[in-house]
Amino acid sequence: MPTYDYRCETNDRVIEVSHRMSESLTNWGDLCARAGIDAGDTPADAPVHRLATGGNVISSHSLGSGRAPAACPSAGSCCNGGFCGLD
Repeated sequence: MPTYDYRCETNDRVIEVSHRMSESLTNWGDLCARAGIDAGDTPADAPVHRLATGGNVISSHSLGSGRAPAACPSAGSCCNGGFCGLD
């Protein structure tokens, strides 16, 4: 099964899970259940969004802290030579 990275806006964590391509997770509770982790203090209904990772360029394992990368500034580009996520 393919793996996907999901980001929770409430706690800023990125979690990698495997599931069928036809599935999509929409909240923290479902994501934690799929990943087999404790939800902690984050509400189960907190929304999560699947990241466009381009072949798992971004994964929870490679982020070290399990935190999402900082957002790009509104002006200019955050991609370093076209390699977004590899900064």
